[in-house]
Amino acid sequence: MRLSNQLELRHIRYFLSVAEELHFRNAAEKLYISQPGLSRQIRQLEETLGIHLFERHNRKVVLTTTGQYLKGEFESIFKDIEAAVHHAQLLEKGIEGHLRLGFIGSAMQNVIPDFLTNVRNEYPNVQYDLKEMDNKQQIDRLLSQDIDIGFVRLDKVPVGLHMKPVFEDTFSLVLPKGHRINKDNFKSLTQLINEPFVLFDASYSGSYYQKVMKIFEDSGFNPKIAHNTVHATTIYRLVERKFGLSIVPSALQKGYKMDIKFIPLTNIKHRTTLQMVWNKKNNNPVLNTTIGLV
Repeated sequence: MRLSNQLELRHIRYFLSVAEELHFRNAAEKLYISQPGLSRQIRQLEETLGIHLFERHNRKVVLTTTGQYLKGEFESIFKDIEAAVHHAQLLEKGIEGHLRLGFIGSAMQNVIPDFLTNVRNEYPNVQYDLKEMDNKQQIDRLLSQDIDIGFVRLDKVPVGLHMKPVFEDTFSLVLPKGHRINKDNFKSLTQLINEPFVLFDASYSGSYYQKVMKIFEDSGFNPKIAHNTVHATTIYRLVERKFGLSIVPSALQKGYKMDIKFIPLTNIKHRTTLQMVWNKKNNNPVLNTTIGLV
C-alpha cells in the first residue's frame, strides 16, 4: 500500500501529541485545534494505516503495542527532519554545520581542546555547543540524539551507540598539601590504610568505580569511604579540608588551584580510558566528517 498521498506530516504530529499527552483534549489544546477534529484525524490515520494506535477506555487513552512502536519511529523521523532543516539553514548562512558535545570534566583537560582545534583547522565554519554532564546523562542524550558526541568513562554502552577509545590515563592519589605522605616517601597505598577516602560515586561510572576498588584490593585492603560524589571539585574541596584522600584520573590534576597535591600511581597496572561515543543513527552530516579528528 502506497501512503505518499494519504499520510502527511500533520498526521504524525497529531499522533505524537496524543501519544505524549495520552489525553485528547490536552493534545488538542496544544495543537490549537478542536478535540473532535483531532479525534477525527487520529481515526483517519488509523484507517489509513490499518492499525489501532490507541486503546480508549472512557476518558483514559493508552498506546497499543503498535502505537508505542510507531511513537518511537515517528519521533526519530521528526528529529531527522528537524536536523536536516537546521543544517540547511546553517548552509544558507555559510555555516558548514553544528556539533553538540557532551563531556565529563577530565575530557576538557586535553582531548576536547585538541579535538576542537582540529575541527576548526579542517572545518572553520562549523559551530559547536559544549555541555559538561555525567556519563549517564550523556548516554541518555546520545540515545535521544540531543547531543552528537559524548566523552565518557565507560566500558560498555547500549546497543546503537558506537564507542572509540581516545585517551588512556593513569590514576593519581590526591592528598591535602600538608599531608605527611609525599612523592619522595610514598611507597604504596598500604601506608594510608587507616585514612578515609573521598571517591567518585558508582553512579558516575560503575566500571570506573570497580577499577578504583580493584586498586585497593590489589593493595590488600578495603578503603574507609567517607564521602562519594560525582564532581571532581567537590572531591578536591573535601580533600583540601582534610575530610579524606582520593584517587582520580591523572588528567584531572590540571585546572584546579587548591591546597592539594597529587602523587601519580604509575607503578600500578590499572588504567582508565576516556571514550568518544556517538549514535549510529545520527544523520548529522558534520558528525561523520569530524569523528576521525580526535
